[in-house]
Amino acid sequence: MTTAPRADDLLPIALDMTASLTAQDRSKRLVEAVVRALPCDAAVLLRLDGNELVPVAAHGLSPDVMGRRFARSEHPRLDILCRQKGPTFFPAASPLPDPYDGLVVGAPHLDVHACLGCPLVIEGELVGALTVDALEPGSFDSVDERFLVHLAALAAAALRTSDLMEALEQRARHEGLVAKDLMKDLRERRGGLLIGESEALRGLKRELELVAASDFPVLVTGETGVGKELVVRTLQAQSPRSERPLVYVNCAALPESIVESELFGHEKGSFTGAEETRLGKFRVADGASLLLDEIGELPLHMQPKLLRVLQEGEIQPIGADHAVHVDVRVLAATNRDLEAEVRAGRFRADLLHRLDVCRIRVPALREHKSDIPLLTGHFADHTRRRLGTGPVRFGPDAQAELASRSWPGNVRELENVVSRAILHASGRVEQGEPVFVQAADLSESFRPERELPATEEASADVAGLSLREAVQDFQRNRIQAALKAAKGNRAQAARSLGMHRSNLHHLARRLGLR
Repeated sequence: MTTAPRADDLLPIALDMTASLTAQDRSKRLVEAVVRALPCDAAVLLRLDGNELVPVAAHGLSPDVMGRRFARSEHPRLDILCRQKGPTFFPAASPLPDPYDGLVVGAPHLDVHACLGCPLVIEGELVGALTVDALEPGSFDSVDERFLVHLAALAAAALRTSDLMEALEQRARHEGLVAKDLMKDLRERRGGLLIGESEALRGLKRELELVAASDFPVLVTGETGVGKELVVRTLQAQSPRSERPLVYVNCAALPESIVESELFGHEKGSFTGAEETRLGKFRVADGASLLLDEIGELPLHMQPKLLRVLQEGEIQPIGADHAVHVDVRVLAATNRDLEAEVRAGRFRADLLHRLDVCRIRVPALREHKSDIPLLTGHFADHTRRRLGTGPVRFGPDAQAELASRSWPGNVRELENVVSRAILHASGRVEQGEPVFVQAADLSESFRPERELPATEEASADVAGLSLREAVQDFQRNRIQAALKAAKGNRAQAARSLGMHRSNLHHLARRLGLR
């Protein structure tokens, strides 16, 4: 027999509102109190963000739910409860799809079950929702609706209190804004580009918040695929220049013949083909920020001119007889070891010192593997929308497979694997039906590294060489073979090597093939 909830069950929630807790701990404690008070198997506290509901804390659901966003237009149960003034009890055999179908621990499907939800409202404004599910039909028959009304009021107040406390903690040291403005700022920045709650990601976010407030140049480093550009965009979004655009330049994609014009501009008639004045990226970014992606690929002869911008805040357009002052915050990103590039004579030491005022290293995915479920849920939602499939769920074997991988390609590889696995799994069901990803789908999606022949002849070729020299020798041979197969067509050779044509151009030049 189920015991009806009592008013005393609300006391822990009320006490937590005045306790010195982080926003995350307060949300978790609230959901735990709900689970103690109601006979349920799953409970979720969701925050409203535009037209989407974003999980803040959950109990009894798969970890990847915290990386998902539930659009009201796609989930009728959530939309219905958000439009009501009070609690909503859904019939046990309701034909409406449940947003957590396949996500409740121990329940592959939610067919016949008990389900209720409460809108969270503060001063007439919908701020979120609280949902509760029980696998046993009739579990909520003895629940007094007045109890749920009081529970929803406390949950809404706790959610608003968490927002306010978080905003004050992050912004009050820098700005004397009133609480309402702080709340608005926090809502605008919530659900940003960086997904993860591991200690590594939390440390990265704290570092970004600290660096964003300054106007210093920033050098973002990390392996390929870790999300360096996303880190830069997050940094820009939190900076005083957030209202201005972030201008992007891929240094590896700039042919040497136009790199100076692309960065610093030119005057009309300054050279053959200069039929009109070009501002250049630095003048476009005047008053804003400029991202120099793959800064390690910048040609050596251009580096002194970039150094002058960093030192003096001046550029000299091609053909101009005077310097132009610009106010640009330079953000640079690279996966190269720039100290090694300096030692090799390919990068200026003084330029590195100017760029390296603030360095942010983005951790590899293997350093924060606990974030894989959140990232998986995020990528699953994104892929589902692109493919137009039904809800996407990952089986326990698939989740274990994802957690066991080393991910040399980092977050980018994870996204690609998840997308391919969903595409593969969707072929087994009708359009719009739920898609269940299994470990076998992931196995189909992993692309094994090509095995290289380890012959005695190959070993002899690299005998006595350093690791760097051996790698360069291998790259040189692969490029020559690709060019031969493509009959000298560099674009075709670049495609066969899986790289951009301009990257092939720069690499071939460094290897002495030009």
